Amino acid sequence: MSKLKIAFFVVAIMLIASFSMGGYEAPKDPKLNSKEDLYNQVELFSDAISVIRSEYVDEVDSKKAIYGALRGMLSSLDDYSQFMDIDEYKELTSEAKGEYGGIGVEITLKDGILTVITPMAGTPAEAAGIKPGDKIVRINGKTTENITLNDSVKIMRGDPGSQITLTIWRDKDEKILDIPMKRAKIKIDSIKDAYLIEGKTGYIRLVEFQEHCARDLETALKKLEKEGMDSLILDLRNNPGGLLESAIDVSEKFLPMDKIIVSTKSRSPSQNAVYKSSGILTHREYPLVVLVNEGSASASEIVAAAIQDNKRGVVLGAKTFGKGFVQTVIPLKDNSALRLTTAAYLTPSGKSISKQGVMPDVVVEQEDLKNKKKPSSDIFEKLENGKPAKKRDALTELKKSAEKDNQLQRAIDLMKAIKVYKKL
Repeated sequence: MSKLKIAFFVVAIMLIASFSMGGYEAPKDPKLNSKEDLYNQVELFSDAISVIRSEYVDEVDSKKAIYGALRGMLSSLDDYSQFMDIDEYKELTSEAKGEYGGIGVEITLKDGILTVITPMAGTPAEAAGIKPGDKIVRINGKTTENITLNDSVKIMRGDPGSQITLTIWRDKDEKILDIPMKRAKIKIDSIKDAYLIEGKTGYIRLVEFQEHCARDLETALKKLEKEGMDSLILDLRNNPGGLLESAIDVSEKFLPMDKIIVSTKSRSPSQNAVYKSSGILTHREYPLVVLVNEGSASASEIVAAAIQDNKRGVVLGAKTFGKGFVQTVIPLKDNSALRLTTAAYLTPSGKSISKQGVMPDVVVEQEDLKNKKKPSSDIFEKLENGKPAKKRDALTELKKSAEKDNQLQRAIDLMKAIKVYKKL
């Protein structure tokens, strides 16, 4: 074996060994992962990269070649596993803390097609009308066929104020749409809205499960409880998920002790886990309605299923996205990382979330209000006795917007019925 071949054989061995860094140990399967088979495959990798290094038309950057191999290897596993270089890993850390630059859209590869999970609340993507399920076929005129998640994220992120155009296919309308927008600094708070919506019914919109999500929710709950809240509508629509720990902490706030929140099932029985409520953080058991839709994914589905299966509240809206995998971020020694699918989520009743989603107890499809024309008389909202109208406060605007939200109105009606029933 030549010196060059030996060198790359060693590099390949190091790459395999790096999967064990940080205390992580791959599940053992003697039939598929015998040492002999592993070394044969590593030697094949070594042969291929040696040929590339010696025969490719241009000089090959070793790091770039290895990173490319890792990207291909991870993307071949499923739609969610991926290799992240140093910069991408830093971005992931920043995103978990709730701040990054771009258009604010959660995406995945679904059947090999770049697909929107959900636009995030208060971002350019939401303002431009991007919807859950939209298939992104071009970015700035360039096709997304065979694109990786990493590359698509890199293209869509950029300096605030810079222009980007997404070309999307929308199944419902059966047409292609060009949607231009400007990038912005995306700063996402876990809690978007928290107020009493009607009578003493509280309304909290939770938009992402970040590090401080449970703490922020606790603050919002205490605020509304002081104002006399006697029931709660928890809005998880278009919430793409986030941290498993945050989903568990949020669920705990509404469940009594020793109730199953979620379980995880992996290839290795030793890595299976069941998460139960401690009962320490439980709030009083006021009536609870959880709002979901097709943009509710991952951690959102965990919370919705925990409330539903434990019969703690009613889930209302549309069937959720169906992203039910545990993603474990495993740092590598050069500060790059793997985001690896290591387990599947199961609901308290033992159902798989993956590709199935959570079916609401009360199904209410969202009415498309955007295409409904406003009457010309709306111009009078801008005038009062011939003078510019006074600027409404934020709470007034939120409540006015809620009046046009058919799913939220059904949740309010349902809550009224629950209260009447409890009195009877």
